[in-house]
Amino acid sequence: MVSPFSSRDGFVDDGSGVASHYGNPLGEQRLLARGAAIVDLSDRGVLTVTGPDRLSWLNSLTSQALVGLAPGVSTETLLLDANGRLEHAARVLDDGETTWLLVDRSEVEPLGTWLDRMRFMLRVEVADRTADVATIGSMHDLLDGPDGPDGSAPLVPVLTSHDTALVWVDPWHEVAAGGHSYADSDRHPGHDWTYRESLVRRSDLDALAASPADRLAVAGTLALEALRIEAWRPRLSTEVDERTIPHELDWMRSAVHLTKGCYRGQETVAKVHNIGHPPRRLVMLHLDGSDGVLPPRGAEVVLAPAAGGAPDAAVTAGGAVSDPEATAPKSVGHVTSVALHHELGPVALALVKRGTDEAAPLVVVVDDLMIAAAQEIVVPASAGAAAGVPRLPRLGAVRR
Repeated sequence: MVSPFSSRDGFVDDGSGVASHYGNPLGEQRLLARGAAIVDLSDRGVLTVTGPDRLSWLNSLTSQALVGLAPGVSTETLLLDANGRLEHAARVLDDGETTWLLVDRSEVEPLGTWLDRMRFMLRVEVADRTADVATIGSMHDLLDGPDGPDGSAPLVPVLTSHDTALVWVDPWHEVAAGGHSYADSDRHPGHDWTYRESLVRRSDLDALAASPADRLAVAGTLALEALRIEAWRPRLSTEVDERTIPHELDWMRSAVHLTKGCYRGQETVAKVHNIGHPPRRLVMLHLDGSDGVLPPRGAEVVLAPAAGGAPDAAVTAGGAVSDPEATAPKSVGHVTSVALHHELGPVALALVKRGTDEAAPLVVVVDDLMIAAAQEIVVPASAGAAAGVPRLPRLGAVRR
């Protein structure tokens, strides 16, 4: 369904019923970055779990420690398969009586169905609240104003349940208790990531959309994506494929508790973190924008042709290559998200093989064009092996 915000001037549908932008993506991005705009995310889903066993039950199934989660405290959790691969992700908020799971719309049916099957004899009930509750994104606390015309209430009527305002504050800005970050903590852009999602009644969306632009500024999803990429923030619907494990995306930072006990996939999580290495690693790419081309999600990332290679295969100043096949470039990964940032220019997140040289220049292949890309390391090649267990020589090996 198309959002009520489609009535706003300049509305351009992103394909899911909400706005990709309203005519000025970079201007909207600046407004959003400084906390002066909201993002309509009414295409996303909301599940609830009620009952006295809800937190201990979810704790036993997923990667985060949820027992004792205090009302109003935000966290996130992952549902893994038996091999530790990512299947679902949920942003979690509890109000003392109900646990609210904020998910992408495509997650509502499969996650809700799976959870319902896993209830057994426990005192829990799973419900889909997407039809009556919608999500609004922002970089500021919508409860703090600005006040409405009567000076008594915020313009955005955030939903309250059991005396708890339903505002999920992204925990990405710091390493969660029990978590671990592979990224350089001193320079992590997540420190400045103030993103949050507020729940509102769907019945309030029409009035919100009709608010004067000078009272309630709106930004599209393109603006939010650019800021998310800048913060190195992974998302299930973009960064995850059928092989992804949390370590590859540095999602151990906010969604995995390493000492909470058993859950499905926990053995792989512990083994890779303590004695192994994730097979791939997340990088941020700064793309050459000379040709004005943004690569699509899934675009191949390859090693840049070596200096001194065939002249007709070298990357030009604009990133063009007349014959990309001439040097048979080595594929090392793929783009997962891409955006035009209002300050950084064209940027992307990409998953590359762990062994890819961290200093190597890369290029992104788009049809017959190769776009030069500089790596910014998110997950280093050294990630994992935290236990520092020395490798034993193979039986029968000769020590030299």
